[in-house]
Amino acid sequence: MTRTRFMRLDEWIGFAILALVIFVLLPAALDDFRLNLFGKYLTYAFVAIGLVLCWGAGGILSLGQGVFFGLGGYCMAMFLKLEASTPENTAIQSTPGIPDFMDWNQLTALPAWWEPFYSLPFTLLAVIMVPVLLAGFIGFAMFSRRVGGVYFAIITQAIAAIMTILIIGQQGFTGGVNGITDLRTLHGWDIRTNEAKTTLYFVNGVLLFACLFIAQYIRKSKLGRVLIAMRDQEDRVRFSGYDVANFKVFIFCVGAAMAGMGGAMFTLQVGFMSPTLVGIVPSIEMVIFCAVGGRLSILGAVYGALLVNWSKTVLSESFPELWLFGLGGLFIAVVMFFPNGLAGIYNDYVEPHIKALFGRGKPERSDEVAAPAVETPPSGGPAQPTARPAAQIPPAGTPAQ
Repeated sequence: MTRTRFMRLDEWIGFAILALVIFVLLPAALDDFRLNLFGKYLTYAFVAIGLVLCWGAGGILSLGQGVFFGLGGYCMAMFLKLEASTPENTAIQSTPGIPDFMDWNQLTALPAWWEPFYSLPFTLLAVIMVPVLLAGFIGFAMFSRRVGGVYFAIITQAIAAIMTILIIGQQGFTGGVNGITDLRTLHGWDIRTNEAKTTLYFVNGVLLFACLFIAQYIRKSKLGRVLIAMRDQEDRVRFSGYDVANFKVFIFCVGAAMAGMGGAMFTLQVGFMSPTLVGIVPSIEMVIFCAVGGRLSILGAVYGALLVNWSKTVLSESFPELWLFGLGGLFIAVVMFFPNGLAGIYNDYVEPHIKALFGRGKPERSDEVAAPAVETPPSGGPAQPTARPAAQIPPAGTPAQ
């Protein structure tokens, strides 16, 4: 089997341009307040990258990614809240040493399941593992019974609604509708200063690129080819000897892990976490980020998250009464005229000029439909095309590329 390159030259150029935008242009052009806003926008890009793997590559549309984003954020918020709730800082409370919202709800002791979040290593592990464990449970329950398509999307949307109700209802343990607020320090480092927020912006960018490289590796590996084949011809992949459910569970868990990382960085960057980031509306917005950027492009997902959130900010500031209509018009225009998002605009209008300039042929694409082979019949008649599957399925048992 032909080995697939990890990244083509044009893909390296795309990564370099994004790095230039995130690490050079934005910090140079924006003040501290605006840069912190873009740091918040980048946290949503983690979710969008995971959706490219789940939805774009694997055909798994999840309308509940806000759940995993929120779980990662709440895990980090719990650690930060415990650090801010020392007996000295909470001396005016009825029960010093516990978070303020617990004291307001007449709790007299810290719940046992909060205790492990005094540890930063445990918290960092929980940011990844809590969303992954929930995603693994949901995925195994659904995919092992071959629940997919619109049914899976509706179920994940219902889970987002349930999680929001649960968080709000358990106000004494989660902060309720207000969420977990007044987060101050990370191991004694004040995260509320402009210098800290700028540092967190760059940490955010580094982690985002780590997720981009992981996503790129998955897309270019044998696993990526199997995911694309599953998206196009799931039954054919199953008949080829693959356990489709396991592949779906795995990639769904990868998307959940990336969303959890984004949620944790959101908590650090913004300084709070609330159930408004867990429910149905934010989960659908996260899908829109992916759709606007292009659900087949991991770089497009990042640009989509930046563009949509920047548009929300600009429109709400300029047209406070009409900004929702403007944002809705943007989504409608993208869906009608650019169904493949920003990445589709690049592929259709920019890439051909670049190839013409350098005199290169059409580059390999991981999700490209294989061209039909041509057979010459023995009788010498006209050549007949032989159909091939939309995605080439690696034989089961072959080593990963």
